[in-house]
Order: sequence, then C-alpha cells, then structure tokens
Amino acid sequence: MSPTGFLSQALAILAALVLAPLLMGWVNQWRAWFQNRRGPGLLQPYRTLNKLFVKESVVAETASPLFRAAPYVVFGCMALSCGIIPTLSTELPLSLAADAIALVGLFAVARVFISLAAMDIGTAFGSLGARREMLIGFLAEPALLTVFFTASLISGSTALTSIVESLAHREFAIYPSLAFAGLAFSFVSFAENARVPVDNPATHLELTMIHEALILEYSGRHLALIEWAAALKLFAYSCIGLALFFPWGIAKVQDPGALLYAVPVLVGKLAIGGFLLALIESVSAKMRIFRVPEFLATAFLLAVIGMLVHFLLGA
Repeated sequence: MSPTGFLSQALAILAALVLAPLLMGWVNQWRAWFQNRRGPGLLQPYRTLNKLFVKESVVAETASPLFRAAPYVVFGCMALSCGIIPTLSTELPLSLAADAIALVGLFAVARVFISLAAMDIGTAFGSLGARREMLIGFLAEPALLTVFFTASLISGSTALTSIVESLAHREFAIYPSLAFAGLAFSFVSFAENARVPVDNPATHLELTMIHEALILEYSGRHLALIEWAAALKLFAYSCIGLALFFPWGIAKVQDPGALLYAVPVLVGKLAIGGFLLALIESVSAKMRIFRVPEFLATAFLLAVIGMLVHFLLGA
C-alpha cells in the first residue's frame, strides 16, 4: 500500500464517519423548513449519538448473542462499504478486494443480521419489520445490481474506482443508458434508506414502519451504532450516485494535492443532494406497503431498459 493510497483510504472512511450524521441533519433540517417548522439543529444527530453512547444498553432476557452482535456487524458493513466507494479519490486499496458486486453483498449482510436480530427477541413488531425489510431487499438488490452492470458495460469493469476513472475522464456526453440507470438508482435509494415514499423515518405507526420496527428493542450504545449505520448507509448511497452519475471532482490516482480540492467538492455535492432529497420527500406522499413491490419492479424495469439501450445503441 502506497502512502498516498493509505492516506486516501483513511480520509475516505474518516469523511464517511464524520459527514454521515451531518448529512442526516442537513436533510432533516430542510424537511422541517419545507413543512414550515423550525426543526432540529444541523448538529442534532451528533448530540443524539453522544446521548445514546453514554446510556446503558437494556437487553431482553431472551436475547441471544446474535442480538448483541448485530449492531457491530451492521455498523462494520456500512463503514466498510463507505471505504470502497470512491468519494474523494480513486486510489483506494480496498477497491482491489471488493467491487460493485461485493458492495451489494455488504448491504445484504447488514440486512440479514438486522433482520435476524429483530426476530431474535420474538416480538410481533420485530418479525413484521424483518419480513418487510427482506421483501424490500429481495426486490431492490436485483435493480441495484443491474444499475452497476450498466455502468460496468460502459467502463469495462465492475470496480467502482475503474468506473469513476472511465466516466470522469471521458468527454462530456449524455448517455441514455445512464439516464435510465440513474432513475432506477433513485428509486432503489429511497427504498433502501427507508425514505418517503417507501417508508417514513419519522413515523412509529406499527402498520407502516419498516426500519423503525427492526430497532424497537435496541437502546444505548447498540441503538447508537444502528443509527450511525443508518446515516452511513444514506451517505454510501449518496456517494454511489455521485460516483456513477456525477464523478467530477474525485481525485485521480497519485494526485494527493487533488484531495484538498475533492473534500469541498464532495461536501457541496452532498449538500445539493440532501436538499433535493428533502424536497422530493416533502412533495411526495408515502405509498401503501402493498405498492412497494410495484415501485421496485419499476426500478428494475428501468435498469433493464438502460442496459438494453447500451446494447442496442452503444450509449
């Protein structure tokens, strides 16, 4: 591992750990403003994490070691996924061992562990949320893989760093295949991050909640790790979208000076993305849970159309 690669890898993970709660606070603040509310402060997610980390974790007597280990596994998977996504630089040593397919696998591992932990206690809400979470994953992962395959066909590689280098250094052009893939990726992002119109992260209604039903039995540091992991997942999906569809501003290999320029560019792109996410959530209504399969099937269809467009038109 070269010193530059070690530096860029460490900065990528550090930026994810620091900026993920800030992105969550930015989105929540804009949602409140769009709804004519004052809302929480921008740094409220940090205060929440600090409060939860100093509290004692209350665990049910029937909980198995899986229930205690799940928050650490989920947090580790999300942190590792942020480490293989080119956010600041394409010189990431972890990218040599994990490509886009492995990234989807990390998301799947985290989903399986949090779902098993929700069912471990034996509560009705936990089992309900686990079934809904696995249903969404079963429908969202094929669409996400198809989006990655469309981008890999253009670049000739499934490695995210190679995809970014190929797309960022080409002449500016509009790829119809990437346009369909981008729309499909947006649908998948809403579903995977429990955002409106698929889920509402602010609700606790038992008939509608998905993500919140999974974590009702957690408290203290366990809940802090899960909440931090949720912020990291939103950060990871945001950075995937920026890397695939807006890759400009990411530093090249062996260009440590460009890392200083990449940090404000990343913050600016995340700020715009968070504003758009809050705007879409504010003007959208949450759909019924029975309409979610149709929503994700549309995402898969759009991703397949994008791949077919590339095969037929080469663009």
